[in-house]
Amino acid sequence: MTNWYDMHSFPRLALSSDSELPPLSVIALDTITLVIAKGEDTIDYLQGQLTCDLVSMDKINSTLSAHCDAKGMVWSTLRLFHHEGGIAFTQPTLIAERQLTELKKYAIFSKVSFEISDQVLLGVVGNKADQTMFSLYMGNGNVRATQTGTVVRIERNRWLLAIGASEAGHLLDKLEKHAILSDAAFWDLLELRAAIPSLTDVTTNKFIPQSLNLQILGAISFKKGCYTGQEMIARAKYRGINKRTTYLLQGEANFSPKAGGVMERSVRGNWRSGGTILSGYRFDDGQALALVVLPNNLNEDTQFRLVDTTAIWNKLPLPYSLT
Repeated sequence: MTNWYDMHSFPRLALSSDSELPPLSVIALDTITLVIAKGEDTIDYLQGQLTCDLVSMDKINSTLSAHCDAKGMVWSTLRLFHHEGGIAFTQPTLIAERQLTELKKYAIFSKVSFEISDQVLLGVVGNKADQTMFSLYMGNGNVRATQTGTVVRIERNRWLLAIGASEAGHLLDKLEKHAILSDAAFWDLLELRAAIPSLTDVTTNKFIPQSLNLQILGAISFKKGCYTGQEMIARAKYRGINKRTTYLLQGEANFSPKAGGVMERSVRGNWRSGGTILSGYRFDDGQALALVVLPNNLNEDTQFRLVDTTAIWNKLPLPYSLT
């Protein structure tokens, strides 16, 4: 990984649960790894390994995807896009090495290579992000080439940049008077609020894609050809055997909910294990958010709590429909 981040200060933002977010922020995404796949068999190889349809992904858009084992259990969730003549994907650094080892298992039979990039990863967010990025990077679509890399529009007013160190430095110089710098926790919060699942070393290989809402997020193609784990994933769709869904919860906490932690649920006055935490964020006022995989047959008024705590948590509306 590049040491570029060490030469700049990206502090944690002080945020309460009702804080107005900065109009423009630049975020150091130093907890994310960028992998670049290149070679004439890149698309065909990844098409047979991932849940998304890369053949249909044009060069001006990105896509979410899952990489699964033969039983349909997700190794990692990825964001893929065209980048420097190849296909790039991002994922948490904590899981990247293990995921890449699994992904490369059969690459020896194909003309494809994988490389962990040392490019700088940044986020540009806020209600002025689109205006700023459109003025800095010409082109059409949500994926645009730069002098040294690529910028990706994740959603309205939220961008991911994979660029060279020199270009990253110039960007900071241009925006230093207008933008607040932040560490990666701010990006984690935005991913949480968008209910985009992310796996780490303690949650990998535990869930099928539908338990992570990936079918809703456009990360699964049910029309393309065979890929690793397809049989189980298709069975979950057509036979309705998936019994879990990812939900967004909010409550008070003395600490930030950790990936792999347990969220308990109230059942007729008793507390039982309810689900697994994928990610969490704690605000400075003691409120916290967590993305949690839970049974999908719970009542809407079900109450939750973190293990060994008493504060009651409740479900929040997801930013997308599950139907």
